[in-house]
Amino acid sequence: MGCCWAPLFCESAALKLHDFYTGCERIFRLVAIELNRGVPASSDWPKRLLDRMTVVREERPAVIRPKTARQLQEFLGFRHIVRNLYGFELDDERIAQLLSKYPAVWQQVDQDINDFAKWLEDLATSLGA
Repeated sequence: MGCCWAPLFCESAALKLHDFYTGCERIFRLVAIELNRGVPASSDWPKRLLDRMTVVREERPAVIRPKTARQLQEFLGFRHIVRNLYGFELDDERIAQLLSKYPAVWQQVDQDINDFAKWLEDLATSLGA
């Protein structure tokens, strides 16, 4: 049984899921540009960028936990599908599955990003900025 009692609802839900991942990726791009001298330059750069956010670097902690990245990989893959199919071609079951996971994944992302922001604030304080 799918999530969609109306095709328009499914397409709207798919776009919201697309936007969720795109918003996460914008944060990751900012971190990569400001702290890591840029985003990956290969054709699979979105996946590589997501993977890089789990890496502890000499100059910074991981932005997100590996568990969070694993959860986000599903949303990244779905975003690719949304960008490359017509709305009526989307899989209702897949949309329903991701909608059910969204609240917990959003909570993980929110916690990880807030932890990273706290690290940035502490760093700024220690540098006297």
